[in-house]
Amino acid sequence: QVQLVESGGGLVQPGGSLRLSCAASGSILSLYDMGWYRQTPGKGRELVAHMLGSSSTNYADFVKGRFTISRDNIKNTVSLQMNSLKPEDTAVYYCNARHLVLHSDYWGKGTLVTVSS
Repeated sequence: QVQLVESGGGLVQPGGSLRLSCAASGSILSLYDMGWYRQTPGKGRELVAHMLGSSSTNYADFVKGRFTISRDNIKNTVSLQMNSLKPEDTAVYYCNARHLVLHSDYWGKGTLVTVSS
C-alpha cells in the first residue's frame, strides 16, 4: 500500500507559479498511474492532470498549456508545475495513485493553493 504526502502549496499572486510535489512511500511508484486532482468548497474533486506510465499525460482543459505533470520513479515522486496561475486555480490539490493491476486508489491529504493578489 502506497502512502502519499503532498507539499509545495501556498499563496501566490495571479500570473505566478508554484510547484507541487507528491512523495510516495511504502510501494514502488512505477506500479501506479499518478494524477493530481483539486477540490474547492461545494464542488467535487476534479482531475487536473494524469500520467499513465512514464510518458503518457492528459490534462483538464482549464490547465492545458499552463500545468505540467512529471514523475521520477527513482525518487518516488510526482510533481505538478503550475504556471500562469489564476484565482480560479485556488483549491486543495490532491495527489492520487491508482494501482495498475488492482485499480485501487490512494490519496494524499492535500495541499492548499491560494491564488490571490
